[in-house]
Amino acid sequence: MKTLLNKAVFLLSIVLIFTACDDREYTMINSNANATVSLSTNSVVLTEETAADEALTVSWTEPDFGFSNAPTYRILFDIAGGDFAEAQTIPAGSDLFMTFTGSELNSRLLNLELEPDVEATIDIVVESRLSSSSVVTSTPVSLTVTPYSTVLDLSTTWGVVGSATPNGWDGPDVPFYQTGTDGVYVAYTTLIDGLIKFRENNDWALNYGDNGADGTLEEGGADIEVTAGTYKIEFNINDLTYTIEPYSWGIVGSAAPNGWDGPDVEFEYDPSSDQWRALVTLTDGEIKIRQNNDWAVNYGDDGADGTLELNGSNIVVSAGNYLVTFNEKDLTYTIEAIDFWGIVGSAAPNGWDGPDAELKLDYASDGAVWYNNSVDLVDGLIKFRSNNAWDVNYGDDGADGSLELNGADIEVTAGNYAVTINLEELTYSLTQN
Repeated sequence: MKTLLNKAVFLLSIVLIFTACDDREYTMINSNANATVSLSTNSVVLTEETAADEALTVSWTEPDFGFSNAPTYRILFDIAGGDFAEAQTIPAGSDLFMTFTGSELNSRLLNLELEPDVEATIDIVVESRLSSSSVVTSTPVSLTVTPYSTVLDLSTTWGVVGSATPNGWDGPDVPFYQTGTDGVYVAYTTLIDGLIKFRENNDWALNYGDNGADGTLEEGGADIEVTAGTYKIEFNINDLTYTIEPYSWGIVGSAAPNGWDGPDVEFEYDPSSDQWRALVTLTDGEIKIRQNNDWAVNYGDDGADGTLELNGSNIVVSAGNYLVTFNEKDLTYTIEAIDFWGIVGSAAPNGWDGPDAELKLDYASDGAVWYNNSVDLVDGLIKFRSNNAWDVNYGDDGADGSLELNGADIEVTAGNYAVTINLEELTYSLTQN
C-alpha cells in the first residue's frame, strides 16, 4: 500500500512540475478564416494596343485568423473548373490587391494555353499563407477573358551583311527587327572576325558604312571591322548612328549540358514573340539564366512561380527535353517538355543509327513546324523521327509530300537541302539549295 501511495505522489509531482513550467498560451486558428475576393471587372477583352493599360485589379479582404498575424498572399489563375494543380501563381506579398496590365494578364492566359481571340473563362483564388503548412484558399471567382496573340511582325527591310556574318557578303543578311522606338532597329547575331555593313532589301542600292569608325554612318561608307562574338547591334536610321555590344542570354547549371562553369546553352531571339527561346536537354538538377556567360547579371526564381529575380534562387528541373522561354521585359520564364525532331536514314549525316540531323522549331507555329535550312544529304533514304528514337517516326507512303506514321522511307539524291515538316498538317518539303 505504501509503495502504491509513493508512486501516486511521484506521478502527481511530475504533473505539477510540467504544469508549473508550461505557462505558454496556445491560440487556435479560426477554421473559418478566409479572404473574400473581388475583381475590378467581370469581363476583359485584351488587345495589343492596350497592352500597357491596367486591365484587371484583384482585391481581397484580410482573413480573421483569430489572432494578430501577418499573412502573405498569392493569386492563382486556372481554367474554369480546374483544380489549380497547374495554375499560374503570382506572389502578392502582404498587399490586399494586385493590378495587372494587359500584357501581364495576357501572358498568364497564354501560359494557361487559352486560344487567342477566343472568349474563355478562368477561375481566380487567393491563398492566405501564415507558413507553408498554414494556407487557406478563397472561394474561386470567375473572369471572362479574351487574350490576344503575341505572334508579332517586327520585320524590317534592313539587315547586316559582310564577311563576319553567317552568310557572308552574298547574304541573305542578318535581319534587323523593330524596337519600341520608331526608326531604331536591333539585330542579334554571332559574328566572326571580319567586316560588316548595313543595307536595305538584301541589296546594295542603299547601304551604310562608317568612314570614321566613330559610330556614325555614311551612305556607301567604309566597312565596319568587328571581332568574333555574340552581339546586339542597334541601328538608328533617324540620326544614322549605331552601337555594337556583346550580348547573349543562356542557361547554366548542374542540369545543363556544360554544368555551372558553362559555356551556357544559348537562347535564340524569337521576333514572333519578342522573347528568347532555347531547345535544351536537361538532367535532374538546377539551372539559372544569365547574360554573356557571366555571373554579373543572372536570374533565378525565389518563389518557384515562373517569375525571375536578379540573383534569385536556383530553378529545380527534372531530366527531359525542353523548350525554355525567357521574357527579358517582364522577367518571366516557362519550361515546357517537348519532343525534338530530326532526320535519320542512309542519306543523313549519321546514317540510320543517328544522332539525327537536328531540326529547329518555328516558334511562331505553336510547335507544329520544324525546319533546317541547310542539311547535307547523300543519295539514299530518310525518315523523320522524334527524340532520336523510333517510338514516333514518319515516312511517305505515296511519295507525295504527305507524312504517315511509320510510313515508307523517303528517297533523296545528294545535295544541300532546306527541309521543313508540319506536324499539324502532316506534310514536308525538301528544297535543294
